[in-house]
Amino acid sequence: MTSVLHPAVPGAAFDAFLRERAPISQEQRAWTPADGPMPALYLSHGAPPLFDDPVWIEQLFHWSQTLPKPTAVLIVSAHWEAAPLSLSAAGAATPLVYDFGGFAQRYFSMTYATPDASALAARVAATMPDTERVHEHASRGLDHGAWVPLKIMYPYADVPVLQLSLPTHDPARLLDIGRRLRPLREEGVLVIGSGFMTHGLPFLTREAFAEKVVPGWSGQVYTGFASFRQATGQDRRSTCR
Repeated sequence: MTSVLHPAVPGAAFDAFLRERAPISQEQRAWTPADGPMPALYLSHGAPPLFDDPVWIEQLFHWSQTLPKPTAVLIVSAHWEAAPLSLSAAGAATPLVYDFGGFAQRYFSMTYATPDASALAARVAATMPDTERVHEHASRGLDHGAWVPLKIMYPYADVPVLQLSLPTHDPARLLDIGRRLRPLREEGVLVIGSGFMTHGLPFLTREAFAEKVVPGWSGQVYTGFASFRQATGQDRRSTCR
């Protein structure tokens, strides 16, 4: 039995995407100040087998193409919790982090050679106060919470990218960091929060896929978030302004 988690050919949907859809992104219009601030996005990334999910690939790519191409991307993933506040290496073509296991070997050989992001690193550091020191890694690359969705959004790796760590679980401090990063959006930087609302790999069974069944606790979280969206008048693809 084949499925997204057990494809006949790992990455076949991604290969088809590269042939048939990715070239469109080369015509994407670049951001200009006349566009106003780039949005702040929250998106789901999941594990590398998403490269075998043509629906996810098409939806995410289409979404990215409705926006102008950003000057840079600053992405936060729940997979990197580190203090002090840290940035991934800014050098061009920094090797990726393969922070997963149990999947096809192909996913461990994927690359995403983005341009130098030193200018973005300097801007991020400049937005922070002296009490929020920013550590700039010399060699840490993007983890799968960053490069999996970005390989779909910008398949030719033609946008500078940095990953920002989560330095705390304190909501007030995190909100303050977010407020300080807001001016970057006015410079064409796309700020992304990457992750699922819930996370339970042991529950991703063949039966769950075949019967479209999710654990009760996961459904409750989704229902609660859907109610929040409805109450605040946001649709599922809304962006933070």
